[in-house]
Amino acid sequence: MSKPALKLRSWPLTVLYYLLPLGALRPLSRVGWRPVSRVALYKSVPTRLLSRAWGRLNQVELPHWLRRPVYSLYIWTFGVNMKEAAVEDLHHYRNLSEFFRRKLKPQARPVCGLHSVISPSDGKILNFGQVKNCEVEQVKGVTYSLESFLGPRIPAEDLPFPPATSCGSFRSQLVTREGNELYHCVIYLAPGDYHCFHSPTDWTVSHRRHFPGSLMSVNPGMARWIKELFCHNERVVLTGDWKHGFFSLTAVGATNVGSIRIYFDRDLHTNSPRYSKGSYNDFSFVTHMNKEGITMRKGEHLGEFNLGSTIVLIFEAPKDFNFKLKAGQKIRFGEALGSL
Repeated sequence: MSKPALKLRSWPLTVLYYLLPLGALRPLSRVGWRPVSRVALYKSVPTRLLSRAWGRLNQVELPHWLRRPVYSLYIWTFGVNMKEAAVEDLHHYRNLSEFFRRKLKPQARPVCGLHSVISPSDGKILNFGQVKNCEVEQVKGVTYSLESFLGPRIPAEDLPFPPATSCGSFRSQLVTREGNELYHCVIYLAPGDYHCFHSPTDWTVSHRRHFPGSLMSVNPGMARWIKELFCHNERVVLTGDWKHGFFSLTAVGATNVGSIRIYFDRDLHTNSPRYSKGSYNDFSFVTHMNKEGITMRKGEHLGEFNLGSTIVLIFEAPKDFNFKLKAGQKIRFGEALGSL
């Protein structure tokens, strides 16, 4: 590309290109100018910085008189049901962060005891089913790489199987028992949903992998637009095993959701100002905490987001495992995802 063309390929012109009527800037193409793609333009937005700023704003204590109108506007905008909240009095919440992380009344989310896997959170089912190869659907027709999402196999001393060496073997190493299949389920948490997440089954967490990354929006529209969106975003991958073998739960960050908290992991710090692209941090609960890992019971509190985000479950189970779901349906924490 010539030097004049390089000078003309600027972000302000690109923004105008998409805002102005079609063809308004077409004459510039004669001198070699072309707009940056919408995806590249969106990726250039400093979402991590904006999310940290939003987090600071959320921590600001609101005057007592201002709390009810601010929270009432949020409740009206996102359809929050405050009758389920453990504390319904809006004046109780000193700042937006406390309001986002509000707890529920004990009876608001009964945990289904008849099914092996329950929903770990409130949300919307984006996708679910068997993982047939190394590509997993984030929404219908848009996929992400299983290996890119989970990262390289965990060292053999942390798990009872060796690292994989190729795409096919990567999936096969997750399926540790003969006759089992690999399954996945994606749950999107909207801003008005309950923001805590819980253990979806009885299992043992042996390892945590933290991927610093972008904080792009993960709403279904954006998930259809950007391939491997979940692999670009910051996320915390918890892996271990349940009675049928491999089990993992991944909390995916999003815009204004830089804070991902795992209650039993005090060493985890998300949305740091600086990080190396493609890097990740590993922590073994087997070697650092105890020889058995962290035991979680179905329905037990596991962690929380600020605002809303996505939970991805990837696990192995026998071939007769059946999801009791429909794509796009709303689900609440404690309701059945599937069973044998």
